[in-house]
Amino acid sequence: MRTIQVSDIRVGGTANSQAKPAVVFSLLKDSAGWPRWSMFTSSGLERAGDRDPDGVGAIRTFSTHITRTRELVTKLVPDQQLSYELLSGLPFRNYHADVVLTPSDSGTRIDWTATFQCRYGTGWFWRMFMNRALADTTSRLAIAAENPNPTG
Repeated sequence: MRTIQVSDIRVGGTANSQAKPAVVFSLLKDSAGWPRWSMFTSSGLERAGDRDPDGVGAIRTFSTHITRTRELVTKLVPDQQLSYELLSGLPFRNYHADVVLTPSDSGTRIDWTATFQCRYGTGWFWRMFMNRALADTTSRLAIAAENPNPTG
C-alpha cells in the first residue's frame, strides 16, 4: 500500500448502482468497453496483464478529444476492487487510484478515489477538475451497470 504524503491531493467520486457488484466490476475491468459509457472516445490495451488481458500488469490507454492517458493496473480483486497508476497523459506525479465496490441493500456502492501531486503548482485547478471527472465517471459507471446491454 502506498503511503500518502502531506502534499498529496486527494480526489474522488461516489455513486450507487442498483446493479450487483459483479456487473459493475465487469464494466470497470473491460477497458475496451469504456467508450460506451465513459467520457473517453477510445481505449486500447498497450500491454496485456500477467494472467488476464485487463488484469494486473496491463497497460490501458484512454483518449478524449484533447488527451491520451496510459494506466497500469496494479490490483484487481474480482467484484471488489480495481487499482491503477497513471503512467502518462496528465501533469501529475505519483497518481494512484482505487475503485472499490461494496455490496449494498440496493446494489453496489462505487467509491473511486485518487491521490496525486501536481507538477506545476496548479493543484487547486486539478483538484477541482479531477473531483468533477471522477464524480462524472463514477456516476456513468453506476448508470451503465444498471443497463449493461442497451439497445438502439
